[in-house]
Amino acid sequence: MTAQLQIFGTVISTYTRIVQITCEEAGVSHAIIATAANSQNNRHPFGKVPYVEVDGLELYESVAITQYVDNAHNNGALQPQNPAMRAVMDKWIAIANNYLFPLFEHGLVMPWIMHKLAGIELDEARIAKALPDIARALSFCEAEIMKDGAFVRGPFSLADAFMYPVLRSVQLTPHGATGIAQCPALSDWMEEMRKRPSIAATQWENEN
Repeated sequence: MTAQLQIFGTVISTYTRIVQITCEEAGVSHAIIATAANSQNNRHPFGKVPYVEVDGLELYESVAITQYVDNAHNNGALQPQNPAMRAVMDKWIAIANNYLFPLFEHGLVMPWIMHKLAGIELDEARIAKALPDIARALSFCEAEIMKDGAFVRGPFSLADAFMYPVLRSVQLTPHGATGIAQCPALSDWMEEMRKRPSIAATQWENEN
C-alpha cells in the first residue's frame, strides 16, 4: 500500500526523524525516499532536506510539515490549545532549530560522524572549541526541564518531537553522552522519551 506521506531526505537525519515521529503520533503511514541535499532529485528550492508529498501537497520546512500533519491528520493533538503553552512549544521548537541543532551538528555531531563513517581524522580542535558552548546549552536545557520535568507542561507535543532527535544525536557521541549524563533531569527526560512508541519506532540504524 502506498504511504500517505513520502519523505524525501537522508535516512539518518535529525529532521527526517522529526517528521517520522510526527507521522507516527498522527497514525500517518510514511516512507523515506533517500534524497541527498543539493542533489538533482531534490525539489527543495534551497537544496535542503527533507521535503514531503502528502495529500497532494509538496511541503518543505519541518515546522510547516509537522504542523500540517498534526492539524490535518491528528486534530492538532501535538499542539497545546492554551495560548501560553502554545507559545512555550513554539519557543522550544525555535531554540532547537536556531541554536541547538547548528551548535551540536557543526561542533560535535558531524565531526564525529565523518570520523566514524568516513574514516576522516577526528577534528579535535573543532570539537574542543564547541564543547564549552555545548556544555552551556545542555546546562540551560537541564535547568529548564527541572522546573516541570518537561519542556512544555502537559502531553507530548511538537516541542518534544523536535527536541529529542536534536539531543539524541549529541548523546550518541562520546562527548555528548558524558555531557548529558551530568544532567540528571535531562537524562531522565531522554529515557522517558526513548520509551515512547513513536520514538522507539523511528530509531536510527545502529542507534543502540
